[in-house]
Amino acid sequence: MKIGIGNDHTAVELKQQISEYLQEKGYEVVNYGTDSSERFDYPISGEKVAMAVKNHEVDLGILICGTGVGISLAANKVKGIRAVVCSEPYTAKLSKEHNNTNILAFGARVVGLDLAKMIVDSWLEAEFQGGRHAKRVQMIADIEERQ
Repeated sequence: MKIGIGNDHTAVELKQQISEYLQEKGYEVVNYGTDSSERFDYPISGEKVAMAVKNHEVDLGILICGTGVGISLAANKVKGIRAVVCSEPYTAKLSKEHNNTNILAFGARVVGLDLAKMIVDSWLEAEFQGGRHAKRVQMIADIEERQ
């Protein structure tokens, strides 16, 4: 599985640590973020990862900024993207099972490395349950189409 990862300047270290963690687990990781501590606008990475997911260049995306909020908002502007901000594993798991999220976001100023790993693992190990949830995901897509 190929995972696109993006970040801003606040999340360089955590992005690098999560990238290494994913590679150790056998995932291919594509870096769409910055590796510099110089100011970097998170919408750039949010859009790049979202477009890579949309265009099937990567299977899933992970985004990290200060809180995870801004970068996920940028990603969610791309049609077909369902990015979720999570600060704990339970929401990450259910977001995949119920909402078929394709991008996970979290904040480098909110979660530490060990918690970030748990969030990532919970999200990656979860599978979309379909059924009644598929109808709701389609309803979200329908809203997008009407805009």
